Amino acid sequence: MPMDWIWGLIGGALIGTGGAVYLLGNGRIMGASGIIGGLVDGSGRNTAVERIVFLAGVVLMPVLLTPVYRSVDTHLTENALVLVAAGLLVGLGTRLANGCTSGHGVCGMSRLSLRGFVATLSYILAGGLAVVLFRHVLGAI
Repeated sequence: MPMDWIWGLIGGALIGTGGAVYLLGNGRIMGASGIIGGLVDGSGRNTAVERIVFLAGVVLMPVLLTPVYRSVDTHLTENALVLVAAGLLVGLGTRLANGCTSGHGVCGMSRLSLRGFVATLSYILAGGLAVVLFRHVLGAI
C-alpha cells in the first residue's frame, strides 16, 4: 500500500477519534470553523478555554511531530499569495456552508446528518472542479 494512503488512514483515524472525544467530553460537535468562529465573534466566550486548548493542540502537534516525521512531503506550494488566497477562500466557504470538513464530513456524516452528507458532497465536487480548472485548464497549480 502506498505511504500516502497509510498517512491518510492514520490522519483520518486521528480526526475521527478527536471528533468522538470532543463530542463525548463536551457534548458538542467538533468543527474547527465553529471553534475558531466562536472565539472571533465572541459567541464562544463561556467555552473559550476549551476552544483555545483545542486550537493549541491543532497547531502544536504537527510542530512536536516534525522531528519524527521530517520525510513527509506535503506538496505545499511556496507561493505565499496562493496560500493566503486559499486560506481566505476556505474561511469564506466554511462560513457559507455553516461548517467545515471536520464538522460536516467527519462529525455530521458519522451522525447520519443529511446536511452533513449534502455539504460533504458539495465541497468534494467543488474541490474536484477546482483542481480540473486550476491544474488542467489554467495550469496554475
